[in-house]
Amino acid sequence: MRAAIYTGAGGPEVISIGEVPKPEVRPGHIRVRVQAAGLNRADLAQRRGHYAAPPGWPADIPGLEYAGEVEAVRDVTRWKVGDRVMGLVGGGAQAELVTVHADEALAIPANLSFAEAAAIPEAFLTAYDALVIRGRLSAGERVLIHAVGSGVGTAAAQIAHHLGATVLGTSRSPDKLARALVYGLDHGIDTSGGGFRDAVGEPVHVVVDSLGGPAFADNLAVLAPRGRLVLLGFLAGSRVSGDLGPILRKRLEVIGTVMRTRGPEERAPLVREFAERMLPLFDQRIEHAAPLRPVLERTYPMADLAEAHRVLERNETFGKVVVTW
Repeated sequence: MRAAIYTGAGGPEVISIGEVPKPEVRPGHIRVRVQAAGLNRADLAQRRGHYAAPPGWPADIPGLEYAGEVEAVRDVTRWKVGDRVMGLVGGGAQAELVTVHADEALAIPANLSFAEAAAIPEAFLTAYDALVIRGRLSAGERVLIHAVGSGVGTAAAQIAHHLGATVLGTSRSPDKLARALVYGLDHGIDTSGGGFRDAVGEPVHVVVDSLGGPAFADNLAVLAPRGRLVLLGFLAGSRVSGDLGPILRKRLEVIGTVMRTRGPEERAPLVREFAERMLPLFDQRIEHAAPLRPVLERTYPMADLAEAHRVLERNETFGKVVVTW
């Protein structure tokens, strides 16, 4: 089978398309013929040599999310050959075939294309886990979502809006803030000229943060008593210097979470809960009536994967970038 391969650590020039053995189908697993795969910043970090694949996943084939058709099953009754499925993996999704545990696959809503489906798993499962499971966001609360124009950001805005929360979001791009209003954002905060602390106004109950260290002190400052800070990453840096006093005085929770390193015992329950509570919200025949929609900015053929990396690195995109075979 063909696959995207990292031939070393470095820039987009280390990406190639080559032939590799197709993965075996273990008991309880399905093999999926991948039609489309999402591109994530984790793929960029792995390409640079900063984010190795977890044990058991391909070390040189990137890709954390896929959409395609079931090609083979082994000791599985839930899925059959030909079913359209999507999901998260620890790596290897940017190949023509990927093998996944049957309990970690999601059915693709009938009204979505493979490219649209590939824009869902990483963004929406991450956002759901951060907001609902970790952040315990409820109706009437206020939530601050950093990088609201990103794939996770646009997914989180939609989910938070559906839950009945007031949604605040940050971005360095006024255009992305304007576009995010369509996806549930109530108040956009332009951080191109400075910070966000003074623009938040009333305290928020949950912060979903992918920025990291430089935003940490301001995140604590804008949280209401018993607020929850959910850390998804540290794009702006992992080092923190500041006063921990607000955590004690306001009884705050600082919660770290990452999807890639979780095993099936954690991913399968999340997938099952998401399938029950959120997946039906995509399956609307009238697009603009759907409470949740994948935000697909650009699609590239797999042969142009290097260019897709360059575009994502330049922060030119709103929502998701997807590559297709």
